[in-house]
Amino acid sequence: MSFEKFGEINTKEDFVDFVGTFREELFTNPEAWENLDLERFLAAMENWIRSIDIYAKNSSDIDVVSPSWSTFAKILCASKVYE
Repeated sequence: MSFEKFGEINTKEDFVDFVGTFREELFTNPEAWENLDLERFLAAMENWIRSIDIYAKNSSDIDVVSPSWSTFAKILCASKVYE
Protein backbone atom coordinates (compact mmCIF):
# COMPACT_ATOMS: atom_id res chain seq x y z
CA MET A 1 0.00 0.00 0.00
CA SER A 2 1.53 3.27 -1.04
CA PHE A 3 1.22 6.80 0.19
CA GLU A 4 0.17 7.94 -3.30
CA LYS A 5 -3.31 6.47 -2.81
CA PHE A 6 -4.04 8.55 0.28
CA GLY A 7 -5.29 11.41 -1.87
CA GLU A 8 -8.20 9.15 -2.87
CA ILE A 9 -9.44 8.89 0.74
CA ASN A 10 -11.94 11.70 1.16
CA THR A 11 -14.94 10.23 2.96
CA LYS A 12 -15.68 7.95 5.86
CA GLU A 13 -16.59 5.21 3.38
CA ASP A 14 -13.24 5.61 1.59
CA PHE A 15 -11.50 5.29 4.96
CA VAL A 16 -13.51 2.20 5.92
CA ASP A 17 -12.56 0.56 2.61
CA PHE A 18 -8.93 1.50 3.26
CA VAL A 19 -9.02 -0.05 6.75
CA GLY A 20 -10.42 -3.29 5.34
CA THR A 21 -7.69 -3.49 2.71
CA PHE A 22 -5.08 -2.47 5.28
CA ARG A 23 -6.16 -5.24 7.66
CA GLU A 24 -6.21 -7.78 4.83
CA GLU A 25 -2.63 -6.82 3.94
CA LEU A 26 -1.51 -7.92 7.38
CA PHE A 27 -2.43 -11.48 6.45
CA THR A 28 -1.48 -11.46 2.78
CA ASN A 29 1.79 -9.48 3.04
CA PRO A 30 3.09 -9.64 6.63
CA GLU A 31 6.69 -9.13 5.50
CA ALA A 32 5.75 -5.51 4.68
CA TRP A 33 4.93 -4.89 8.33
CA GLU A 34 7.53 -4.00 10.96
CA ASN A 35 5.02 -3.96 13.82
CA LEU A 36 3.03 -7.18 13.73
CA ASP A 37 1.65 -7.17 17.27
CA LEU A 38 -0.78 -4.66 18.70
CA GLU A 39 1.56 -3.34 21.37
CA ARG A 40 4.30 -2.44 18.87
CA PHE A 41 1.76 -1.12 16.36
CA LEU A 42 0.15 1.22 18.89
CA ALA A 43 3.53 2.38 20.22
CA ALA A 44 4.59 3.19 16.66
CA MET A 45 1.32 5.01 16.06
CA GLU A 46 1.79 7.08 19.20
CA ASN A 47 5.38 7.96 18.25
CA TRP A 48 4.49 8.83 14.66
CA ILE A 49 1.64 11.10 15.74
CA ARG A 50 3.97 12.84 18.21
CA SER A 51 6.41 13.53 15.39
CA ILE A 52 3.79 14.39 12.75
CA ASP A 53 4.92 18.03 12.58
CA ILE A 54 8.45 16.93 11.69
CA TYR A 55 7.05 14.57 9.05
CA ALA A 56 4.96 17.44 7.62
CA LYS A 57 7.97 19.74 7.48
CA ASN A 58 10.29 17.15 5.89
CA SER A 59 7.77 15.83 3.38
CA SER A 60 5.83 19.03 2.61
CA ASP A 61 2.70 17.01 3.43
CA ILE A 62 0.88 19.80 5.24
CA ASP A 63 -2.45 17.93 5.07
CA VAL A 64 -1.47 15.96 8.18
CA VAL A 65 -1.60 19.01 10.43
CA SER A 66 -5.36 19.34 9.77
CA PRO A 67 -6.48 15.72 10.13
CA SER A 68 -8.81 14.20 7.58
CA TRP A 69 -9.86 10.67 6.73
CA SER A 70 -6.74 10.54 4.59
CA THR A 71 -4.62 11.56 7.59
CA PHE A 72 -6.02 8.71 9.66
CA ALA A 73 -5.10 6.30 6.88
CA LYS A 74 -1.56 7.71 6.82
CA ILE A 75 -1.30 7.23 10.58
CA LEU A 76 -2.34 3.59 10.32
CA CYS A 77 0.01 2.91 7.43
CA ALA A 78 2.96 4.58 9.13
CA SER A 79 2.25 2.64 12.32
CA LYS A 80 2.91 -0.70 10.70
CA VAL A 81 6.57 0.18 10.04
CA TYR A 82 7.44 3.25 12.16
CA GLU A 83 10.01 2.64 14.87
